[in-house]
Amino acid sequence: MKTIAIVGGGFAGTRLLRELDGRLPPGYELLLVSDESYTTFNPMLPEALGASVFPEQVVAPIRQMIRSARFVMGRVTAVDPVRRTLRCETLAGVRDERYEHLLLAFGNRARLDLLPGLAEHGLALKTVGDALHVRNMVLRRVARIELEADPALRARLGHFVVIGGGFSGVETAGELVDCLAGIRRYYPRVDAGVLRVTLLQDHPRLLPELSERLGNAAHTSLAARGVQVRVGTRARLVGERGVMLATGEFVPAATVICTIGTRPNALVERMLLPTERGRIVVNADLSVQGVPGLWAVGDCALVPNAHDGRPAPPTAQFAVREAKFAAANLLATLAGRPTRAFRYRVRGVMAAIGHRRGVADVLGVPLSGLAAWLLWRAYYLAQMPTFGRKLRIFVEWTWGMFFGADVTHLRFTRSQDLDDESSRETSPPARVLSG
Repeated sequence: MKTIAIVGGGFAGTRLLRELDGRLPPGYELLLVSDESYTTFNPMLPEALGASVFPEQVVAPIRQMIRSARFVMGRVTAVDPVRRTLRCETLAGVRDERYEHLLLAFGNRARLDLLPGLAEHGLALKTVGDALHVRNMVLRRVARIELEADPALRARLGHFVVIGGGFSGVETAGELVDCLAGIRRYYPRVDAGVLRVTLLQDHPRLLPELSERLGNAAHTSLAARGVQVRVGTRARLVGERGVMLATGEFVPAATVICTIGTRPNALVERMLLPTERGRIVVNADLSVQGVPGLWAVGDCALVPNAHDGRPAPPTAQFAVREAKFAAANLLATLAGRPTRAFRYRVRGVMAAIGHRRGVADVLGVPLSGLAAWLLWRAYYLAQMPTFGRKLRIFVEWTWGMFFGADVTHLRFTRSQDLDDESSRETSPPARVLSG
């Protein structure tokens, strides 16, 4: 059997899986390799952070999408384009897989070296683990405020700064301010004025990807709900006690969330492929330049869009469309037919800004408020695999619309860890012996 391999289980990788599974000619098998057993709906991570949805509602198991393909949960560490082999680390050890065609769809990583101190004192929002960590951090900050008497310390603990006014930053700030407003009643010793959210945007307005009208609508909505929106404001460095701005102003804050910057996957550098701005350079049909049998789509690829002649942006909408084109071109190649150049015109862009509000531009028609938020959720619900999962999430989302945010601080502590903590607490303090 000749193998068609896909590396990556994100939007692009799972769309490739759906397009190719069961459609390959006789003699071929489909293999998907991903270091996670699920795909993450990254645009919904801010809702998981704000407890508007549960973590399991923003992920979809890859195995539920498979009909006849083979799935290996592992991390690809090396690719040999000459021998057409890939090496991956799995639960059963290191193994090599031979392929006839390889489709790279492994996306990118969060970048925390854009500002001094960001890696040490900033919080990323790129994975489900990031969202849960930030959520727990928010709950710990609010709980600690009840125990502190110093007004300055209480104010710093209650101040949350979000860096970046794009989609992720706006959605994070909106969800965060709603979450704080919803949980405050469970912390009676925390005054409402102590909990604050500030959004820093190094641009004249929010959401530059959208029209000025929708960017202003998002600004107005966030400001009306208590977010201090500071456009045209650049952060210079991040410290333990807050953020220093380019103007020299210091903003005290105990929690800084970064939603800007990405870096390429380390595999790109190890493969020695032609790259530009950290993304793999591909031909018009999504095949990698000068490397037979290799294709790249999604955030890891620099894809020329024949519609406007510009590189396609690294968004989920384009990743899904690129995957469909790549799958069609791969099938055409296997059948001896010519391939087509990638061409796509944006149908619309959407963003949820919390409190059942959103902004959207669909086919040139601007929407804001509840209608845009419902459209946003409907789109991502449609991307979920299987009818049963769609139905369960729809019921849970509907239920969550009428009840407040969850204030559970989840600590995944094992029994052995509890015993260790107990022994440390009951043991006498260590003494310094002399002589």
